[in-house]
Amino acid sequence: MLDQAEALRKLITNEEQQSKSTNSKIITITSGKGGVGKSNFVVNLAISLQNKGKKVLIFDADLGMGNDDVLMGLYPKYNIFDIIYNNLEIKDIIIEGTNGVSLIPAGSALSKAQELEEEEKKIFLQKLETLDEFDYILMDTGAGVNKDVLSFIAASEELIIITTPEPTSLTDGYSLIKATDHYKLKTKAKIIVNKAFSKEEGQETYNKFDRAVSRFLKIEIEYLGCILEDRKLVQSVRQQKPFIVLYPNCDAAKDIETISLKLIGQEINVSNGVKELFKRLFNIFS
Repeated sequence: MLDQAEALRKLITNEEQQSKSTNSKIITITSGKGGVGKSNFVVNLAISLQNKGKKVLIFDADLGMGNDDVLMGLYPKYNIFDIIYNNLEIKDIIIEGTNGVSLIPAGSALSKAQELEEEEKKIFLQKLETLDEFDYILMDTGAGVNKDVLSFIAASEELIIITTPEPTSLTDGYSLIKATDHYKLKTKAKIIVNKAFSKEEGQETYNKFDRAVSRFLKIEIEYLGCILEDRKLVQSVRQQKPFIVLYPNCDAAKDIETISLKLIGQEINVSNGVKELFKRLFNIFS
């Protein structure tokens, strides 16, 4: 699936040795199966982190199917590649969402990466340097085991995988972890169980997942927490307002708050910045 996997690992190693670190924490958030509530999680997590004094950017990297803007009731005019094709600056395409969270609506733009000339890539990367002002950059990818998703996993520093207690979600989540392990893209990943009926079901779902991963794979996983099934989520999506704002005292909102506190409290690898991330992506997509 990733023919250039070995070359990619060497590229990343060389860049990490040569690049200066920044304070941005770049986290890829993905899932093995669609419909697990991944984008809803990303949007509400971003707001929770922003409310705690962090400056947060969401990069909607679900190629062709991004909907983070819809969840926040936003109507973007541009996407990330307009800074090349229409000579816009980063500030022109970033839109401000709920509670000050910033959003880059990518749409299907990254599929055009292979069309860029070297000079266009250089201009693009130069304009990206201003993104290092953010504390957290959350990469919301599409679902499934494919080149696009694996590329974002490889290019970022941290990985969070969303699953649910459903057997199909667990199976697909395991396949994604297996591919990540097989191509040696990450040595660690954090797991979140969404749509759990109880804390006990969330923990047991993770335990089941962990037993399979520990038995057959080398990658290390960590339980970041669960989000309880909550009708308020459906209501908030219909109103295009994040549930952590619309229903701050609901069970799901409280779970998001707990998870964001864990993230802030944990030591997250300092990244080499968004510019270096896109350098890697250009090498993968080209």
